[in-house]
Amino acid sequence: MTPDASRAPVRRAPPGARAPRPASLHEMPGHLFRRLHQQGVALYGVHAAGFDLTTVQFAALNAIATWPDSDQSSIGRAIACDKATVGAVLDRLQGKGLVERVADAADRRTWRLRATPEGLRLLERIAPKVEAVQRDLLAPLDEAEARQLMALLSRLVGPLPVPGVSR
Repeated sequence: MTPDASRAPVRRAPPGARAPRPASLHEMPGHLFRRLHQQGVALYGVHAAGFDLTTVQFAALNAIATWPDSDQSSIGRAIACDKATVGAVLDRLQGKGLVERVADAADRRTWRLRATPEGLRLLERIAPKVEAVQRDLLAPLDEAEARQLMALLSRLVGPLPVPGVSR
């Protein structure tokens, strides 16, 4: 800061003038995305009740089953979780007997992740419930609108950085 900048006059609205109002919450994409996320989590809670698997645990288990022998960092990037969170999620999945960590033969510092047979069976059983959540979320849209929304969301999310996760 330059010495002159510290003495610059502070601009204030004239007496009686209103400060600019922020946009309505219902015009803010971030707010609408958060609400849709909340609805998705609530629907998951209804459909997947009794499975003892959170949405993030499902995402991690699904990613591990999709890309067996991936390392923890790769799974974290795939599900958009920071290192600490994915580590805790994997600890819980391993504790439930759904995932195993196997030391990499070439680099003993790296753990490779695999879904156990029990984890694969759970994914098979919960898959219809997760699909029902997706259908419920998109129910207000017709098929073309649902495809368009998914394409737009993929386009928006693709280039966005995830805090704490390098690409």
